[in-house]
Parts: sequence; structure tokens; C-alpha cells
Amino acid sequence: MGKRGSRSRSQLLNSLTKKQKKHLRDFGEEHPFYDRVSRKEAKPQTCQLSESLDTSSSESEAESEPEQVSGYSRLLATLKDVSKEDEEEEEEEDSVIDETEMNLEDGDSDISVEEETAVESTDIQKNAALPADPKGKDGHGPPGTSEESPEEFTDAKHESLFSLETNFLEEERGGHCSLKASQDPFAQHVNKELKEKEIQAVATNPKTTHQLKWPILGQLVFSSRFQQLETFKPPKDIDLKSLHLQKPLESTWIKTNSQFLSGPSNSSSPFTPLQKELFLIMNSYRDLFYPERTALKNGEEIRHVYCLHVINHVLKANAQVLANNSRCRSQKLGVGDDDDFRDQGLTRPKVLIVVPFREAALRVVQLFISLLEGDSKKKIIVSNKKRFNGEYGSDPEERPPNLKRPEDYEAVFVGNIDDHFRTGVAILQRSIRLYAPFYSSDILIASPLGLRTIIGGEGEKKRDFDFLSSIELLIIDQADIYLMQNWEHVLHLMNHMNLLPLDSHGVDFSRVRMWSLNNWSKYYRQTLLFGALQDAQINSVFNKYCINVQGQVAVRNVPMTGSISHVLVQLPHVFQRIEAENLASVIDARFNFFVNKILPQYRDAVMSHTLIYVPSYFDFVRLRNYFKKEELNFTHICEYTRKSGVSRARHFFLQGEKQFLLLTERFHFYKRYTIKGIRNLIFYELPTYPHFYSEVCNMLQATTRGEEAAWTCTVLYSKYDAQRLAAVVGVERAAQMLQSKKNVHLFITGER
Repeated sequence: MGKRGSRSRSQLLNSLTKKQKKHLRDFGEEHPFYDRVSRKEAKPQTCQLSESLDTSSSESEAESEPEQVSGYSRLLATLKDVSKEDEEEEEEEDSVIDETEMNLEDGDSDISVEEETAVESTDIQKNAALPADPKGKDGHGPPGTSEESPEEFTDAKHESLFSLETNFLEEERGGHCSLKASQDPFAQHVNKELKEKEIQAVATNPKTTHQLKWPILGQLVFSSRFQQLETFKPPKDIDLKSLHLQKPLESTWIKTNSQFLSGPSNSSSPFTPLQKELFLIMNSYRDLFYPERTALKNGEEIRHVYCLHVINHVLKANAQVLANNSRCRSQKLGVGDDDDFRDQGLTRPKVLIVVPFREAALRVVQLFISLLEGDSKKKIIVSNKKRFNGEYGSDPEERPPNLKRPEDYEAVFVGNIDDHFRTGVAILQRSIRLYAPFYSSDILIASPLGLRTIIGGEGEKKRDFDFLSSIELLIIDQADIYLMQNWEHVLHLMNHMNLLPLDSHGVDFSRVRMWSLNNWSKYYRQTLLFGALQDAQINSVFNKYCINVQGQVAVRNVPMTGSISHVLVQLPHVFQRIEAENLASVIDARFNFFVNKILPQYRDAVMSHTLIYVPSYFDFVRLRNYFKKEELNFTHICEYTRKSGVSRARHFFLQGEKQFLLLTERFHFYKRYTIKGIRNLIFYELPTYPHFYSEVCNMLQATTRGEEAAWTCTVLYSKYDAQRLAAVVGVERAAQMLQSKKNVHLFITGER
């Protein structure tokens, strides 16, 4: 009877769908809306389910015999007692069936089930978000037009292999854990205890700052909202052993970073001068803002060093968990009996890396593999690698061969430039699991748009941001590109960082650190912010959301020359100042000044071929509507204009059929077209990128018909544009212009 009863219960359990199992687990009964329909028509499961229900009592019998347990109760008890391994086997069988059907339909039988396991599910808590790639992998669609894939990826086959709860420390596999609280920066950081008084005083304490000058980074500003502020200077020589790198990073880093070292791979210094100073700050677990990261010069050099910091942090954190698992098993102690076992957060994800394009995510994962593998003969286990390379890689033949663009454009828009993706990475000792579910991942790699679609907004039913609750290391790379995509996604992400989760997600609260339970995770989160320019919006994020207990470090170098020195044409530059009472009134003040003072000077037919460069899309829409209302002879080009409309507008402007051309900065960023026929140039606002100023000015020499003497360039600025103004004209000249309270007309001739 026992075997027969267990067999009937297992048949009944297998006949239920995932939604029915979830409803049965939550409410103890089956929802009447769902009918039990089998995938195979030849063997309907409804007959088996009805047979199993015959063994249970009817409602009338249950009333007369209340002590008898119903069939649903027995089924619920069976469902709750199912182990995790059985659930993984069931999900694996379902995924194999789904994959087999897909392979039969597509005819692609050479793809293994291990790398292409897909399961239809709507439970965000158990599934990693599947990256979407609209209009192919070339990324030429409008920004932010990616669509969500209906299928979410769940790698059930490798769940037990990468589970922190069921694995233990293995010395022979390199999972070494030696965390001395007195020396290791990681142990010092996570074991640092804050008091309630210190947390309450953060909101009222003034920020203390101290400036230092380092040899390579230049002018540094150390700051902290806590009472203590510690600064340090970089040593001349650095030893890998003094950095407390986790095995095997001491041996693999030199091989991975050999391309940037001037000498041989066994050189005395394993870092470049820039990498050495950056890693010293990273390894001290201070927040860092470095605004001089460029894709053309030091982008890959910086990516290597922060990937080293990420892997070092994750290996140490996981090694601590595995070591405590071994201690619990050997000592046979209850975990809750000792606070030394508190080694986790409320959720497993520890690191979030925000990058703009899939190509950047691909390079990050490749660095992870190289750092764990090195030049050892034994290869590490990388699950789902083939699928990842297929979705995040690119085909070189897709790029037009005759496309001529500036070098910085080629460096930024290389490879797969789709901007909608997110994926989880789990690392355990010497194995990497790609496409891991978010709540089983150690590292999350995503774009701002990919995170925005899963975080959702107020009122949305399907939204989830619990995976951000225990992020200990946040890296925002190429932050300047997000200004060209949608900066609101970055702000939305920062507002949802390190909040208390709405669900427990199976966490063992006896292993959670106390500062995480107290909702103090944001004071322990390290934020690394890399960009190519000093911008007010990026500075605002760093000053507002970075409140690490270890303090903050910002690189504050001022430009001495400015991009105006790269203007190749002899052109008078007229800078006209706009007066505004506060920052909120600058937008209206600029529009009124342009309409009343600047535009009347260019309405004459003599001032034709006038290009108006508008950085903000909102200002562009406002000017376009005004030009239509006034019935001015103009055309416009923005990032949403179709290719035919762009060609038509450029032709009309070149031939003089349209007097004005409105051009957005985002269009210039994504396309870099050379606009021919410009005679008069108006910068409605200083450009976000300083080198855009010289690029647009040099467009005047594209068509030279003897009108060089009549060329003009007018720039509008206010006192709130100090950083952009200094990047264009230099810090000394910008200081002189900002000190003058009147509208100043400066005639500056560009150098050849």
C-alpha cells in the first residue's frame, strides 16, 4: 500500500503544471481555473489524476469523518517534502523536452542541451532575464527599442554544482580562504561594525574633504560623511602578496595583464602606473569616481583592473561561505549559535556591473575566464559558453567596409552594440556559470535599459528589484554614454539599490550579516564610477548615492587648454553669457535669450546656411515647435529621423533651400555625419563631449567656396556651465568669462 500510494501521489504531482504546483504550495488547494491538460494527447494525464483522487474521501465523507486527511492535503504535504534535487530533475526534464521540440522545429540539432536549455516561466525570482536583441545584433535600431523575449532562461542542470548552501571548501581546487581581519581589506570592510548613532549622524554631518596629488591620477579629493577621514599615498613599489589576492589570481593576473606591461610578463611590477593607483583605491573599498576613462586610450586597461577587483571580492566572499559550511559540518554546531557564521547578505548577488553594450559584457566575461584560468593546463568549467558567445558576439562582416568615422567612434561602437541585455554569472572556485538565475548569481552584468525593464515602475505587476538588496560592489562603466542613452534609467537604478527585499528568497537569516539585517547595506556598498568627462549629472549621482563608510575618492583634474585648440579653421567664436537666477530657470532663460537676442540676427536671407546644435532633445522639440509656429524656413535632424529624412534634410540645407538646420547632439553621437554647407554655427548649449565642439566647427571646411570671411560661430553659456566651458576654452579663460557679470563677447581664433 505504501508503494502504491507514493506512486499515485508522484503521478498526480507530475501531471500538474508549474502554475498549479505554485498555487497548490501557496494556498493548499488547486485553482479551479486551471484544467489539467497534458502535452501528449496520446496519454492524457487526466485519467491518472482521477484515479489518484478515487483514493481520497468525498466532501460528505470528510464531514462525517473529520480526522481523515483529504487528498489535496496529502498532495500538498508531498509537494512540500520534495527535495531541491527532485525539483531540479523535474525542471531539467521539462527543459530537455522544450529544447528537443525547438531543435526539431529549427533543424539545429548540433546545439547541445547543456548550452541551450530554455524553460517557459513567469517567475522572475527563479529565472534570469533573457537579453533581447532587436533588429539583429548590429544595434542600428533606435535606442531603447528592444523587446522582451517571452522565454526566461533557467539553468537547472548546474544548480546544485554552483549552490553555496550545498557545497563545501575544497583545498585541492584552489578554494583557499585565509581572511585575517587585521590585514585583509575585504575582512576589514565586511567586519567593520557601525553604531546606531553613527548612522543617524550621517544625514546631518558635513562632508569632510582633503586633497592630495598622486603621480598618475593627479588631483584627488578624499571625502567622507563619517567622522573619521583617512587618506594615503601610493607606494613606489607594489607586491602582489601585500594586496591579499585570492588564489589563483596571483598567478593568472600577470598573464592576463601582460599586454599592457612594457616589459616581459615576469616584470617586477604586475600593474601599469595607472592600474596600480586605481587598484590601491579599489582594494581599500573606497568609492571611486574616475572621469578620464576613454575607449580609445585607457578603457581596456581600466576594465582589466576592475575585473580583477570583482573576481577577488567574489572568490573571498564565496570562500568564506564555503569555509563556514565546512566548519558547521565538522563541528556539528547549529549555525545560529555563533555570530562568526554570519557571512552573507539577504540575497546572493554581490556585484553589479553596468555597461552600455553587449560587446562590453562579452569582454568582461572573457576577462573573468582568463583570470580564473590563466595559463594553466587545466581548463575551468564554463557552462553555456557557446550560447553566450552567440548572443553577445558579433559578425565582422555585418559592418559596412567603407564606413569612415573618427577613431573614438570606432572604439566606442565596436562589436555588438545592442543596449538591452542582462545576465547572471555564478562563480564557485574554478567554475563559471553563465545565464545563471539572478538569485543564484554572484555577479550581474546588465545595461541600464535591461535593468529598467525588470525593475519596473510604481503600479506595475511584474517588477522585481530584490536582487539589488545585497549588492556589495557596484561598477558603472562608461557613464558618459548613458547620458546619450537615457540617464533616467541610471537614476531609477540608484533609487532601488540596497532596499530591503519583499521576499525572503529562501535565505538563512542566521547566516546574514547584522548590518544587512539592519538595512545598512548602502553604507557598505562600494561604487566605482568611470566616465570620459566631468558632468554635473554624473557628479550628482556620485555625491548623492555614494555614502560608503570607507569614504570616497574623486579625480578632479582641470583641463588647461580645451578642445577649442583643435579647431582647424580660422573662425571667430562669440561666447554670449545668459543670466539666470537659479539652475531651474536656466532652460527658460536660454530659450528667451535665443528667441529675442540671437534668432533675429539670423532671420535675414544673407545669414543662410545656419546650423543650430542642440544638446538636449527637450530643447530641440521646443525650438522645432517654435520654428513651425513662426513659419521659418528650416529643417531638422534628430536621432529618431529616418534615413530618408536625414538625406533629404542634408540635401536641402546644402543647396540653400532651407535656411536653418536643427541638429541634436545624440544624432551626432550615434552617426557622426559630416554636415556640408555650414556658414553660420550656433551652439544653443555647450556640447556634452568637449571634442564635439571642434568636430562641428571643422565641418565648415567641408565645402569651401570662398565664404571663409563670412563664417560665424555663436555659443550660449551660463555660470552653471562652468565644467563644460572649461573643457572647451580651458580653465583659465573660463574663469575670466565666469567672473564677468555682464554679457561678454569674446572673439577667439582657433589655432592651426
